[in-house]
Amino acid sequence: MKKDSNRIELLQGTLDMLILRTLLLGPAHGHQIAKHIQRTTEDVLQVEHGSLYPALHRLERKGWVSSKWEMAKDRNREFKYYRLSAAGKKQLLMEESKWKLLARAIARVMRPAEEG
Repeated sequence: MKKDSNRIELLQGTLDMLILRTLLLGPAHGHQIAKHIQRTTEDVLQVEHGSLYPALHRLERKGWVSSKWEMAKDRNREFKYYRLSAAGKKQLLMEESKWKLLARAIARVMRPAEEG
């Protein structure tokens, strides 16, 4: 992640969840995944290669994504495309559920219904 006053550091598990969510849209190579996260968050989150590829390899070892070298449709070059597995979809549902629970809990602390 780039250091910038408007950017946010991602926890490892959060990056994993964002990658899994991106792959829910279909197969993508690393640069496409990083660009999707950056575009979708309006540049708040920029995933650097030093974070992205170790995360992709970790997700592959866990069986949540698979990868395969393929020719890009618009280029005469091979890219390693990542795909979400059935186990990855199941993991994504669990991660999203935990994330929503965490976000609600933090919101309750940050904006208590009634103080005092």
